[in-house]
Amino acid sequence: MSEWGITLSSSLISLIAGAMLSLMALGLGSAIIIPGMDRWSKRFFIVLFSDLLLLIVVYFIEYTVYARPELILVEAIVYIIESVIIALPMPMFAIYLLHSCHEDMHGSTYLRAVCLLLIAYLVLELVSPFSNFFYTITPQNTFVREQWYPLLIAPLAAIMVLNLVSVIRMRKKLSKKYFFAFLVYLVPLTTAMLAHMLSSAFLFIDIGFAISAYSMYVIILTDQIEQYQLQQQEIAHQRASITVLKMRPHFIYNTMTSIYYLCDQDPKRAQQVTMDFTTYLRKNFSAIASDGTIPFSEELEHTRAYLAVEQAQLEEMLFVDYDIPHAHFRVPPLTLQPIVENAIKHGLNPDSDPLRITIRTRTSNGGSVIEVEDNGPGFDPAITDDPHTTLANIRQRLEMMCNGRLDIVSRQNSGTVVTITIP
Repeated sequence: MSEWGITLSSSLISLIAGAMLSLMALGLGSAIIIPGMDRWSKRFFIVLFSDLLLLIVVYFIEYTVYARPELILVEAIVYIIESVIIALPMPMFAIYLLHSCHEDMHGSTYLRAVCLLLIAYLVLELVSPFSNFFYTITPQNTFVREQWYPLLIAPLAAIMVLNLVSVIRMRKKLSKKYFFAFLVYLVPLTTAMLAHMLSSAFLFIDIGFAISAYSMYVIILTDQIEQYQLQQQEIAHQRASITVLKMRPHFIYNTMTSIYYLCDQDPKRAQQVTMDFTTYLRKNFSAIASDGTIPFSEELEHTRAYLAVEQAQLEEMLFVDYDIPHAHFRVPPLTLQPIVENAIKHGLNPDSDPLRITIRTRTSNGGSVIEVEDNGPGFDPAITDDPHTTLANIRQRLEMMCNGRLDIVSRQNSGTVVTITIP
């Protein structure tokens, strides 16, 4: 144990060990359960935090046996274990760096050099208890550095310098966040390791390892979660595009048939239905090309065109009411129209009363609210929370694109209310 360690009070050391233990446990737990991290990063941080968690535990054990002559053998063993645990993350980092840069690990001179330096360090550590060349443990069970102790630490310091130089050399193959994260991890540790060759600072190296590793993890996790969200957003957008491309064939067929007969019966109405159907199709395919949110007025125009076509076919079976005092906000494309289409698909019953749909908007707590209410048959939430894939897709896109929320309230034989809340 270093001289720095024995100058600290027992309560302070316990506090530091407890805080580091909690921090590493938090890092390990989040690395295991948080989605969005790629397989390599997840494995690297699980192993790294497990190693550092063990390091803190071993350090605390070392502190409890220090300066107790009857436990001199335990002190020697614990010191070797601590030294090995400190060394293990260094080659792990080299492998992770090469993977992040898409470099070949098998032919890497850099990785070979790190492994050779690690082997040299481990050999020196294993022979050091049998000589007084690097350090001694006195009969009073205290640790004393000898003249050649810096030689024992030299391979570790060389690995840290080599890792830092390699990160700088490969920086063009790394994203800015990864490059910054690796520097946050390496620069303090390399500085501490070089300083440790001149004076005892094992406690600060242990703490530095833990804090630097956690800082690197937070930066990389943030970057990967952002990438994951973009991927999920793209998946949701693709699903919306597929929904457009899979327009109900019978809807198109029925619309074209209605227009055909209206051309003789009511030419002006046939023109209007044709225009509404054209608007509906144009808005559908515009939604595919849209990467972000659109003004609600455009989504409302899309919905009105769709409903006008449906009303031309269903006539007295479908009634629509609009209550739109608020329209100056943005929504993901294909938000309102699929909800209305879903209401008609599942709510219309030729043998029952006409279907009435009411579309409302309002402001609430600085945000915008859209409500789509129908008097259809509804459904039992006890049987299913989300009866339609369409609504699940809309909910996902709302969450990802504008931090919005979709809620469904329904009861059998009492209609359904779908509420969209956009902050």
